Amino acid sequence: MDLETFLYLPTIEVAHLVRQAGPKVCVFPINGTRRWFMLEYPDLARENFSEAYLEINTQRPIELYKLLFDHGVDTLLTPIFGPDLLERGEAYVAMVAEGMARLGTHPDFLDFYRDYDVRVRFYGDYRKFLEPTPYGYVSSVFEETVEQTRSHDRHRLFFGAFAHDAAETLAQLSVSYYQEHGRIPDKRALVTLYYGEYVPPVDFFIGFDKFSAFDMPLVSTGEEDLYFTVAPSPYLTVQQLRRILHDHIYVRPEADVDYSDLTPEDWSLMRDFYRANLGHTQGIGARKNPAGFWYPLPQVKLPEGLKTSS
Repeated sequence: MDLETFLYLPTIEVAHLVRQAGPKVCVFPINGTRRWFMLEYPDLARENFSEAYLEINTQRPIELYKLLFDHGVDTLLTPIFGPDLLERGEAYVAMVAEGMARLGTHPDFLDFYRDYDVRVRFYGDYRKFLEPTPYGYVSSVFEETVEQTRSHDRHRLFFGAFAHDAAETLAQLSVSYYQEHGRIPDKRALVTLYYGEYVPPVDFFIGFDKFSAFDMPLVSTGEEDLYFTVAPSPYLTVQQLRRILHDHIYVRPEADVDYSDLTPEDWSLMRDFYRANLGHTQGIGARKNPAGFWYPLPQVKLPEGLKTSS
């Protein structure tokens, strides 16, 4: 299917096409939230930053999760926080802890889990990092949320908290498994132990900012398609998501090219493209000044034969 047709299909038809391509596992860390909030809600940020930030960043993630599920995504992994948050000062940690607790206590999240029939899981070393702090209660909130949504089976949402390095956790899980079963766990068993249930390999990852895929232990195979938005994650639009889904379903799965089938014109166009981009590297960026935000630099030039209207 061509891109222009795909962009303007009814959402229910897009979801059908996405599901036809097989159950989809997407990793979508929602990053750049403070920048987005301060740019889009400057008055609220000045009045009461913490309260307004938490409220707005309760609503927007739910909207984004609904967007992905409505478009046929079956399973969503969303890394939320890592150990670096503990180094950002007490006030920030307190705000983040309240934000994490809202995942299992805020009425809007609970309504979302019910209405969309979402089974919720939490993965990562959050107990290890949170229990020595005043915010150890968050672990109990997570566990209660898992129990409350256990019977939901239409969608799955995995929140990753402190899932930056799973090595020691996996070692402990492996030892416990061996002690109980008398054999070494295979990969499926390890994935199930780590995530609480089996998760297939990731199909695609939607990141923001510097090109870096992270916090998806065991389910990253190197085969997942990687996408990086230029603007912060909360700016994700319907059309932008559809372009990602179209690329994932229709563009990237093409079989490897049989070079013996290429015409002289094909070889000429390939040469023009590579020569136009000698020395160019995707992922290179810049900063306006040492304290400024990182932004990607345009790298790709298209020869006349590859230019498209979209």
